[in-house]
Amino acid sequence: MLLQGIFPAVTTPFYTDGAVYYKKIEHNIDRYSRTPVAGMVVLGSTGEAVMLSDEERREILRVTAEVAAPDKVLIAGTGAESVVETLRLTEYAAKLNYDVALVRTPHFYRPLMKPEALLAFYRTVADRSPLPVMLYTVPPFTAYDLPLEVIVALAEHPNVIGIKESSGNVEKVAAMGAGTRHIKRTAEVTEIQQAVTARMLKAPAGSAEGELVNLGEPAGGNVAVTAKQKLKTRSKEVGFQVLVGAAHTVLDSLQVGASGAVVAFAAPAPTICFEIHAAWRDNDMELARSKQQGIAPVAKRIVAELGIPAIKYAMDLNGYYGGLPRLPLLPLTAAQKVEIEGHMALFRN
Repeated sequence: MLLQGIFPAVTTPFYTDGAVYYKKIEHNIDRYSRTPVAGMVVLGSTGEAVMLSDEERREILRVTAEVAAPDKVLIAGTGAESVVETLRLTEYAAKLNYDVALVRTPHFYRPLMKPEALLAFYRTVADRSPLPVMLYTVPPFTAYDLPLEVIVALAEHPNVIGIKESSGNVEKVAAMGAGTRHIKRTAEVTEIQQAVTARMLKAPAGSAEGELVNLGEPAGGNVAVTAKQKLKTRSKEVGFQVLVGAAHTVLDSLQVGASGAVVAFAAPAPTICFEIHAAWRDNDMELARSKQQGIAPVAKRIVAELGIPAIKYAMDLNGYYGGLPRLPLLPLTAAQKVEIEGHMALFRN
């Protein structure tokens, strides 16, 4: 699976009473599907996944898969504290034609999470997972940073295709690239070098417009039906793919070998995040640096400091539905809302 470009870390909308607002999930996913992002990450940290019941997680996965455009890569956050629970949700996501399972580091029993425990956890998940696995290290929330040597060892597993690295450490991103450079893998891509998703294979885009096929001459005369167009694909070398999770480090990370980013700031502002990646891809470093410097202080304040309540309010300002977080996360104060309005004035969609 090709993991290149920008992936919004999507939020979970709630009613004021805390119930999941599924209709607003449909609204948000439909809007992201109309942007140039590569795909979406569902049930990650920004999605308040740890606040949800198993039933809610499954329904969110189902609704998202039904609405998302078939050319967008869907990454499901399926990580849990045990192998058993991780695999249960991963298997459900596979049935819904998700493309990748994002599995965060187990961390509750942190003193026991030695390298050998993490190696056993991820290798067992990868052995049994019906989806390719992405490692997910997010120290700001788990207080556990997956060691470099463990990442490099796990990258050898044929079903571990990449990592979301959310420490914000560009030097570590460079070290991961150096440590996994020997891993040579390929991904199936379209003629325009975009990812081939499970949903594209299930129902190829443009299947309603195909070549007319003559089925012979029955009693009533000739009958012609429209045949599905065959999806034309090719192989692309990708290796072990690193996606970063800090918006203010996107450009620096791309320059040292990252293939893209899963960023919470792309939830309210996907286009500007995409423009950084696009300018870098086109080797327009002056433009890429200008756009990166433009979002860095805003992303740090909204995402790193004020967190999910601020991300959701910024979405409200940009035509998405953010709404309230689920308790114990508290809504913004009036002063904080005014501050976010000022920050986001530069990044209106």
